[in-house]
Amino acid sequence: MVCTVMASPSFARVAKKLHGRDKRVLDQAVKEIANAPFLGEEKRGDLAGVFVHKFKLNNQETLLAYELNPNKQSPDVVVLLGVGPHENFYTQLKRN
Repeated sequence: MVCTVMASPSFARVAKKLHGRDKRVLDQAVKEIANAPFLGEEKRGDLAGVFVHKFKLNNQETLLAYELNPNKQSPDVVVLLGVGPHENFYTQLKRN
């Protein structure tokens, strides 16, 4: 199952600032999610409905947050919410 991928403005802002080789690694992670939307771990509490996929970027663990639309039982669209290192990631994600 391949889903359509959409990016939120906050995700696009961060992705635009990445170097070329880092963008290729991020693109690969996004393709993995589009092909297997339940790859990430679903969060609970304030971030219920948000999935987080972990991958390595420059030997540092990086988190990629996304939602499944219209619902998680039969997703058609993956909405990318944010990307970055673990430090303050969830705090910033709650603000958006």
